[in-house]
Amino acid sequence: MGRNSFQRLQTDLATLIDSLPAESQLPSEPALALKMGVSRATLREAMRSFETQGLIRRKQGVGTFVIGDVPVIETGLEVLESIETLARRIGLSVTTHSLKIEQILAEEDCAVVLGIPVGSGLIRVSRLILTDDRPTAYLVDTLPERILSREDLSTGFTGSVLDFLLRRGSPRLVSSRTEINAITATTEVARLLEIQRGDVLINFSACLYSSEGKVIDHSLSYFLPGYFKFHINRLVG
Repeated sequence: MGRNSFQRLQTDLATLIDSLPAESQLPSEPALALKMGVSRATLREAMRSFETQGLIRRKQGVGTFVIGDVPVIETGLEVLESIETLARRIGLSVTTHSLKIEQILAEEDCAVVLGIPVGSGLIRVSRLILTDDRPTAYLVDTLPERILSREDLSTGFTGSVLDFLLRRGSPRLVSSRTEINAITATTEVARLLEIQRGDVLINFSACLYSSEGKVIDHSLSYFLPGYFKFHINRLVG
């Protein structure tokens, strides 16, 4: 399909999406591809841009739905803050779902990142973040057991490991180094976020440092585009 034809397809899809109220279900892929006169592969490619904007959501095995206007969490990356803190600032309610706290042993790759011996005890905390009852982010934190235990999280844990450590005040946190990438969703992450495998996500891979220069937390964050906007303020020169 040529560029002009693809742009025309996106325009037609935009018109269709704009004409439907929120929560409406779009026609099935075969029916919509037939209506638009394109292949299903071309249709999926065109639909990705609307998913990225947070205008539609595909639910595995169910169908594609119009989302409509959604609240967006927008933030700079100069200061590390939790999703909960950012949401409170704009009066947005977020909740934690599918919380899982596991005791595991450090394999080589994780041991290298955290600077600990292979086989050391770790705590892995994974959970979904919901906005208006929709999954919008999936977070996974991995920490040495000497920093955090299952018992520590038995009461008063609201979903943010960062906020928990800041409230506790120990160890003292000073910085974070984050790699940011656009990735495609694995089968497991797609299932949790109720999207299709291969859909595009924003991924943060971060190491949280203590005042002693030690990595105390390695976190993986998967954000649905359209619900989050990140920016950086930089000086010229």
